[in-house]
Amino acid sequence: MRASVALLAACAALFAVPAAGQLLSGVGVPQVPVVGPVEQSLQQTLDRSVEQVRQTTTQLLEVRNDRIAGLLRERRKYVEADLDGAPAVRGELLLVNPDPATLAVARQAGFAEAGTDKLGSLGLSITRLQLPRGMSLAEGQKALLRAAPGAEIAPDNLHFPSGGGSALEAASAAAAAPAISTPIGLIDGGPGRAEAVTAVRGFAAGAPSPSDHGSAVVSLLQGAGARRVLAADVFGNDPAGGNALAIVRALDWLAGSGARVISISLVGPRNAALQAGIAAVVRKGMVVVAPVGNDGPAAPPAYPASYPGVVAVTAVDGRERPLIEAGRALHLDYAAPGADIRGRNQDGKSVRLRGTSYAVPLVAARAGAALQHGGSWQARLDREAIDLGPKGPDQQYGRGLLCRGCARR
Repeated sequence: MRASVALLAACAALFAVPAAGQLLSGVGVPQVPVVGPVEQSLQQTLDRSVEQVRQTTTQLLEVRNDRIAGLLRERRKYVEADLDGAPAVRGELLLVNPDPATLAVARQAGFAEAGTDKLGSLGLSITRLQLPRGMSLAEGQKALLRAAPGAEIAPDNLHFPSGGGSALEAASAAAAAPAISTPIGLIDGGPGRAEAVTAVRGFAAGAPSPSDHGSAVVSLLQGAGARRVLAADVFGNDPAGGNALAIVRALDWLAGSGARVISISLVGPRNAALQAGIAAVVRKGMVVVAPVGNDGPAAPPAYPASYPGVVAVTAVDGRERPLIEAGRALHLDYAAPGADIRGRNQDGKSVRLRGTSYAVPLVAARAGAALQHGGSWQARLDREAIDLGPKGPDQQYGRGLLCRGCARR
């Protein structure tokens, strides 16, 4: 075990370079699920040499780059690259809490207001701006930054599930656990009909709509004991689903519906609008849990895991080794099982799961259990956490492993 962790640490050190040095072909992209031949080879990677690990990590980045390029090509009617190369809703920018003077400047620069969201539970206002005809998103960002340099401007970036949903295989159902009554919110794809959630609401075209990823995450929450789950579907069948504004709207709904913990098994680039929404719920005392993603240690930091106040989670396999494909965040809090475990897909069938997505609901459930006991939830989780790897907090397990026995192998 220690040798495997040391090898992974060496691999991470090899690729610990500034974000600007991590971009392939000049494109900075958010993290996406690990699938296909890459995933099939990961089980054995920790037994290989550092050079072989380097090759696998490079392959993860190539897969990531190819997938984003394919998304931008196939959905070009709905999605385009922002100034940093990350996918976002085509032809729109977001202004966070704009004042009248900023809106006037934007109108003078040729931008048209497409609507404003008054998010009362978050204390936020977000205005959508349509770009002038013929202007690309990257050009629009530059123009608006010049016109209103003090404004909080964001593209409506897309976020992606951080679990290998297409590699699910049939297996047995998750085990039951002691009941957790704390309301736990979920922002993901829609749950399947087999998942008896407390409430579900859609924030995208065609939502709520059942999905394998959302169903698996809900099943893990329930298998770990959560009894009050509020599910927000930010994907539906929308070709630009998972965008930042949809996630902020979901945060507002969950904050107003009494959720105390929010599980977000998604990853994307840093986004000013989403950062403001996350900060608002954290100020309310809500616990937000998110994954480090599956693009390996060379990938740029994952968001929302990297936002201040978010509980950043990585994953381990059945031998409690860190997943080689696990990405990174600007901080790391805990690890939880994310491979060699089972949940349910949208049809209610038992499936095998792998990905940092699936560690998140397990940690969220433990946070919910800690909250219902009162006192400091983080102190309680720290007492629960099993210290693996080097003594004390580290870059492979954070402050330790949670939920060792609450996911079925």
